[in-house]
Amino acid sequence: MKIIRNDTYNNMTEEKTVEQREKVQNVKKIVLASLAIGGILTVAVLAPNALQALGALGVGKKKWNARFYINTVINKLVKDGLIRFEGRGDGKCCVLTEKGERRLARYQLQEFSEKEFPKWDGKWRIIIFDIKEYSRAARDNLRRELQNAGFVKLQNSVWVFPHDCEEFVFLLKTSFELGKSVLYMTVEKLENDSWLRKQFGLLSDGR
Repeated sequence: MKIIRNDTYNNMTEEKTVEQREKVQNVKKIVLASLAIGGILTVAVLAPNALQALGALGVGKKKWNARFYINTVINKLVKDGLIRFEGRGDGKCCVLTEKGERRLARYQLQEFSEKEFPKWDGKWRIIIFDIKEYSRAARDNLRRELQNAGFVKLQNSVWVFPHDCEEFVFLLKTSFELGKSVLYMTVEKLENDSWLRKQFGLLSDGR
């Protein structure tokens, strides 16, 4: 008979809990992304789409297990106000809410830092924002996201990046409801940018 020590058992339990959370998180992303692409989907259509996406991620090898996660997460997303049910035709339809769009944007923001960029085109992308004091939390969140994504601060409200990131900026605006408070610019030339090239590891060949 094999004896499992308490600390080993606790580690196994903790790992299983983390894995389960990651699965649920993956289902949330898939459901929200499916609705963002499809607009309005019936539950019958949404579930197979989510199952197929989960299979690509190696999640839910057993069909009933994956369906359990999907149904649980859909109900949780409804409860949190991220999606809503609408009665259309003979079945229930799922619709992404504005709050759900913001949550999806945050999920997608997390993926930006892992993105691989092509050879540098010699242009700088500048982010400028003017956010009022009463929206300090959104301003602080914006700065944190820019820093996490690898942007470099030129001034408190001016940040720079060497690659195209217009979609990323759009996600920032959506996630934190910033609208016209954030401006995105592409600059052909930036004065005294040698330190920036060094900071971003851009060699003479532009990589």
